[in-house]
Amino acid sequence: MSYGCTHMETIQTVTPSAKGCEECLTMGSEWVHLRICRTCGHVGCCDDSPHRHATAHFQVTRHPIIEGYDPPEGWGWCFVDETMVDLPDQTPQWGPIPRYV
Repeated sequence: MSYGCTHMETIQTVTPSAKGCEECLTMGSEWVHLRICRTCGHVGCCDDSPHRHATAHFQVTRHPIIEGYDPPEGWGWCFVDETMVDLPDQTPQWGPIPRYV
């Protein structure tokens, strides 16, 4: 079920871009939870994290759907339609995720 999402065709099987939030790892910052872009595999931090890199990725790329990634949570979210999305699969984590917060 897509709960009104009109972007289901953008969901791809992706490879995670990093073992944690790509930008936070580069800058040495902390995060709370991770999200993975289901268009390109970018791993960014959630909106409860200081830098909100998953949302920033959407704002730059317009890739609409993310997956709850840390821990694997099995849900999806469409930024454009602002609705939950049932994903066809779950992205496996790429090695141990560094813990910060």
